[in-house]
Amino acid sequence: MTDVDAVVVGAGPTGLMLAGELGRAGLRTLVLERRPSPSQAAKAGGLAGQILQLLHYRGELDRFREASTSASQPAARFPFGGLHLDFTRFADPPMHVMLLPQPRLEALLAERAAECGVDVRRGHDVVGLAQHDGSVTVEVRGREGSYEVAARFLVGCDGGRSRVRELSGIPFPGTAFPEIERLASVTVPDSVTVLDDGSLDVRDVGVIPFGYTATERGVFACSGSGDTMGVYTAEVEVTEYDDDVPMTVAELSASVSRVLGLDLPLGEPRRMTRFGYSAKQADAYRDRRVFLAGDAAHLFPSGGVAINAGMLDAANLGWKLAGSVQGWAPPGLLDTYSDERRAAAERTLLHTRAQVALRRGHGPAGDALRTLFAELTTDEQPLLRLGALMAGTDTGAPRSAGHPLVGAFATDRALHVDHEDPRLAGLLHQARPVLLDLADRADLRDLAGEWGGRVGVVSAAIDDPPADALLILPDARIAWAAAIDEPGATAASALREALTTWCGAPTVGVTS
Repeated sequence: MTDVDAVVVGAGPTGLMLAGELGRAGLRTLVLERRPSPSQAAKAGGLAGQILQLLHYRGELDRFREASTSASQPAARFPFGGLHLDFTRFADPPMHVMLLPQPRLEALLAERAAECGVDVRRGHDVVGLAQHDGSVTVEVRGREGSYEVAARFLVGCDGGRSRVRELSGIPFPGTAFPEIERLASVTVPDSVTVLDDGSLDVRDVGVIPFGYTATERGVFACSGSGDTMGVYTAEVEVTEYDDDVPMTVAELSASVSRVLGLDLPLGEPRRMTRFGYSAKQADAYRDRRVFLAGDAAHLFPSGGVAINAGMLDAANLGWKLAGSVQGWAPPGLLDTYSDERRAAAERTLLHTRAQVALRRGHGPAGDALRTLFAELTTDEQPLLRLGALMAGTDTGAPRSAGHPLVGAFATDRALHVDHEDPRLAGLLHQARPVLLDLADRADLRDLAGEWGGRVGVVSAAIDDPPADALLILPDARIAWAAAIDEPGATAASALREALTTWCGAPTVGVTS
């Protein structure tokens, strides 16, 4: 007997996203968070990348947009290793962003989990674990003493210093960079004028250009828009900062002075955060009944990607754990989580490590590298490739020998539809695989029906469809595709194989 089906350790975006996925599937889920109350530090400023597409398919994007701090979608321009990539030329940019400070995001995800019956306990610290044949026992130090919980599965979503990873003995190799990054949004003081291109005209100093400036002492960046200016510094420091101690305007001002060699007037803070960068990945994302996700599994040396990667980890793992608990998961389904998400993290590590080289280079060689890279990004194809890497849609997944979409995410671009096409809102709202019929293929719909409520069936008519039908998994990856006008016999055979691989045996004729 177990107390719950799953214990999730960590109430950050990854853990709360996973808890909501598990709760939606009907699993008894417990979240343990060592902090006594939600952090109010805006470590991340919003959502970006493929997770926005997934929330659209879940039918939940409007809920997050209503809590956004921006009435409109920001322009598609993103920092990349000391440069800015401009995707505004594309009608459908490969990378989108929603401004949503992390405390608001976590509050929304916590509400979502609670609506699904998830128990979130704050001030409860995991101090030990033991694995058994059919369960894992978790030792917890809570507000009122110590206790144990027995669960079918345990998932560590407890950050870069993961206690779950440590207790499981999973190595976490990589590099910790000796830099402290500081990022802030402040009001514009009277002595600063924001120019049309985002540069800052500072009284008695002159114009500080928009974008990044690399010096021998570190990296500085600034931008201005309306009554707000953004300031960023990165410098090598030996000081260790407590995450619970907030950064101050005075601390930021001193860092700017050290890096840039001048005093920059700063207004009132709106968002301030301090962090370090590492490039690490766990040797394994799974040890029998223990799994890792989010920062517990990988750390990236650049901003704007960690939440997207962690929440996509959760979407990938959630339905597979549900299938195992509910008894229909085919052999090896749980192992695909580690295979797929480790490969995705490798791609993210590739481009974020490249950003380290770009932003840390100074002098003529560093300037030349950034100039050449900027020239390459004026071409459409390199820019699209970089956008897919940043969005997390380029996962390095091997392409099938059959249809080219198999293994890819079902993005707007892949489906040949407009951004946030309303016909696809809620496509994956039940977090189960869906057969998307784009050519009125009754033969394929009938076949998918053999899996009963385990597989959804949705029909849609779109111009220039990329395939007759697609099998889309709950994390929005495409598991199978029928080519345009593919004969019924070959399409049905391949679909049956894909359904059996991902959804187990059919339910037709099976009684419970």
